[in-house]
Amino acid sequence: MKFRAKIVDGACLNHFTRVSNMIAKLAKTCTLRISPDKLNFILSDKVANGGVSMWCELEQENFFSEFQMEGVSAQNNEIYLELTSENLSRALKTAQNARSLKIKLTNKHFPCLTVSIELLSLSSSNRIVTHDIPVKVIPRKLWKDLQEPTVPEADVSIYLPALKTMKSVVEKMKNISNHLIIEANLNGELNLKIETELVCITTHFKDLGNPPLASENTSQDGNSEQMAEVQIDIRKLLQFLAGQQVNPTKATCTASQCRRDEPSL
Repeated sequence: MKFRAKIVDGACLNHFTRVSNMIAKLAKTCTLRISPDKLNFILSDKVANGGVSMWCELEQENFFSEFQMEGVSAQNNEIYLELTSENLSRALKTAQNARSLKIKLTNKHFPCLTVSIELLSLSSSNRIVTHDIPVKVIPRKLWKDLQEPTVPEADVSIYLPALKTMKSVVEKMKNISNHLIIEANLNGELNLKIETELVCITTHFKDLGNPPLASENTSQDGNSEQMAEVQIDIRKLLQFLAGQQVNPTKATCTASQCRRDEPSL
């Protein structure tokens, strides 16, 4: 197995750093999947038990000026590595305003991702900061548990309001209840609601819009105002909102009221 890559564009480096920071806020460990044309960061906790599941896909040509890899075999030209999310995030913190970033799979008595950062210097010679991040190579037989998840069929799919606004609302609600009810319909309406024996508080959002495929959904007998409702652990939702570092232009929530599980964000 071989892997080495290089980033020289400052904007690409900053974006890669923000992705790493986001993942570090979501989970202690993650899986890095390396393929010839993509990098994937994968979290595969059991959502039903309150865990976080994530599939983050980065097209290598959008980030790296150099990218070389050889997988475990010609037939399975991929590499799966388990690493501590915070270790990568901490290493990349030193890459602010760097000239370049190199990542290489090495073996220093144990498998490592070696991150080399070329820093700007006032002198003629540049400074190189190197971090060795321990990794665990995941064997081929376990890859089947780390595949891209399928998005289940849902009653409603809706665009979310600005995540900073949503985070501000949820932060205030967490002091009152441990659970949050999310209601949404195909008319672009979203409600965030908490109910206790003493109080019921609801925040309403309107005109959010629905993804095109969702707007064509007929599972609600053509009633676009009918609400799908799910209940979610408010701490897990806040963890997701607080971890956002990439400033998405749009975020979508899908919910299925019949299964009574957590929505997919």
